[in-house]
Amino acid sequence: MSQEGDLTPGATRLYLRIPVDRIGALIGEGGKVLRELEARTGTKITVDSTNGAVIIEPATPATRVDRLLKARDFIRAVAAGVSPEKAWRVLEEDQVLMIIDLKEAIGESPNHLKRIKGRLIGEKGKARRNIEQMTGTTINIGRDKVVIIGDYESAQVAREALEMLIQGRKHSTVYKYIDRLMREVKRRRMTEYWSFNPLE
Repeated sequence: MSQEGDLTPGATRLYLRIPVDRIGALIGEGGKVLRELEARTGTKITVDSTNGAVIIEPATPATRVDRLLKARDFIRAVAAGVSPEKAWRVLEEDQVLMIIDLKEAIGESPNHLKRIKGRLIGEKGKARRNIEQMTGTTINIGRDKVVIIGDYESAQVAREALEMLIQGRKHSTVYKYIDRLMREVKRRRMTEYWSFNPLE
């Protein structure tokens, strides 16, 4: 099965696999989360509780492919450790999901993983919270994955900032970098706004 949940040729159906210990969070009490996800995305989702295999398919012929992809992103976020309450954000039209695989980035060493996660989280969660507030994103640092949810530009800035911390850059340097890039993003958005909404 595809880890990323690629579309199968000739069929609008997505496959992915999630950790078995995250199935409960995805399904929710009495199936509440899964039912809401299906209702909000117009999908039919089948979860194999023995191996974590998930199938996402349209509930009706009217279900658009982008809704299946949104359902997949929600499931990937929950699978990586995000609570369903925070993962709902990814269903919004302009929101994207980005995932940093820490094991891919730094290797398998548990001690190294713990140290890097400590840098990303910061004392009492300060570093993670600062990056969230500066970029307007939602960030979750799980067992071995970092999840970012936000609009594309802001999520990209948050991702670059977190990768700088992984590489050992100082927190103060990273915050200055975020501040500069987010100013550019806001300036560009204002310019685009006024170009589309000229004064009478």
